[in-house]
Amino acid sequence: MDLPVMPPVKPMLAKSAAKIPAGMHYEAKWDGFRAIVFRDGPEIELTSRTTKSLTRYFPELVAALAERLPERCVLDGEIVIARDGRLHFDALTERIHPAASRVKTLAERTPASFVAFDVLALGSESTVELPLSDRRPLLEQALANASAPLHLAPATTDAELAQVWFESYEGAGLDGVVAKPLTLRYRQDERAMLKIKHERTADCVVAGYRLHKSGPVVGSLLLGLYDDEGALQHVGVCAAFTMKRRTELVAELEPLRMDSAAGHPWAAWTEEAAHEGRRMPGATSRWTGKKDLSWIPLRPDLVAEVAYEHMENGARFRHTARFRRWRPDRTPQSCTYAQLEEPVKFDLADVLR
Repeated sequence: MDLPVMPPVKPMLAKSAAKIPAGMHYEAKWDGFRAIVFRDGPEIELTSRTTKSLTRYFPELVAALAERLPERCVLDGEIVIARDGRLHFDALTERIHPAASRVKTLAERTPASFVAFDVLALGSESTVELPLSDRRPLLEQALANASAPLHLAPATTDAELAQVWFESYEGAGLDGVVAKPLTLRYRQDERAMLKIKHERTADCVVAGYRLHKSGPVVGSLLLGLYDDEGALQHVGVCAAFTMKRRTELVAELEPLRMDSAAGHPWAAWTEEAAHEGRRMPGATSRWTGKKDLSWIPLRPDLVAEVAYEHMENGARFRHTARFRRWRPDRTPQSCTYAQLEEPVKFDLADVLR
């Protein structure tokens, strides 16, 4: 492979903003695997945000891109999987599997797509020093005849339309909106763009905590919600406390600390079979590896309001939640899945059309 922009490339990043700014270039924020695609004739390489190769995990996408991409190019975009008219991140995570046979099966069962939103090189020319206002027309021209599973990300300079996208596209599984200055050059690994993401809150039972890697202070709070059968399901964690606050939390939670997990709703967390049909902390997977999954049980009497962006499979928080406040006015039993908002459904095909 011999391209004007060669791997490894760390993609340009975004920092959070509270609202959509005026006078910029806007795109929907895709919920998938960020990827840089390199093509030099018959050679195609997909690399992740951290520059690791994704090529072997998406053989069907590599084959499709070989038929649809310009002969020599480097594109920035997102690998996504759609089901029933919306994006499904869970199906993507299943694709990162060590067994080639499993990868082949999933490639046939849940084929992936690539949504391109920037161009770093075309032919023998690098475009990274061109402003976005010049790069976008080049990308549009390069993908003028693109067809599924290769897509050109919709874009606009109309802030009002971007607000409509923000409010409606969530129903198709998208994350929000990305805003980029029209004069922006491509800047690897810099937070040069803005992301405006959806945020909701939920009242959760605080049923335990994990220690911080630095010592005997709180690392993260373990959160739970009651299901329709009255079982407390582990839905995720909240973290990102200051070191001072981590120390204070140990003292605040001490009255609720249990000597052991006996009698706790998640008492059987060390038993692999007990995780069938139940969500408890400590379930091992290829993602956790040898990570210490031990935790300190608390009587499930405390309620916290946390902010979250997405639910995964309607069962747990996709990302780490953010602590907002204690809710002494709420009973733990009132913390159920019923409180969670569901976005109005929107067909992904209408986004990509």
